[in-house]
Amino acid sequence: MRTEPRLHLMVPDDFNDSDADSQVHPMARKMFFGSAMAEPFAEAAAWVAAHDVRIIDTAWENAPAGETFSCVLSVYFTFEDDGRD
Repeated sequence: MRTEPRLHLMVPDDFNDSDADSQVHPMARKMFFGSAMAEPFAEAAAWVAAHDVRIIDTAWENAPAGETFSCVLSVYFTFEDDGRD
């Protein structure tokens, strides 16, 4: 997996995640917007198909009335390990 030295997870110096049941695992979030419910799902499907990611979770939100994009789909994911360092 390619690493990016400018991107890192900041944690306090005294932070301890050595317990196997509660270790910290970084993940990313990408948001997809639409004015109709099907739009964010279609965009998300196309994006996931184009990238080597593992979906961890999703969340759906309806924006307040009057917003241009009233439907929001959040996709939480990690990047798949491509075997490279």
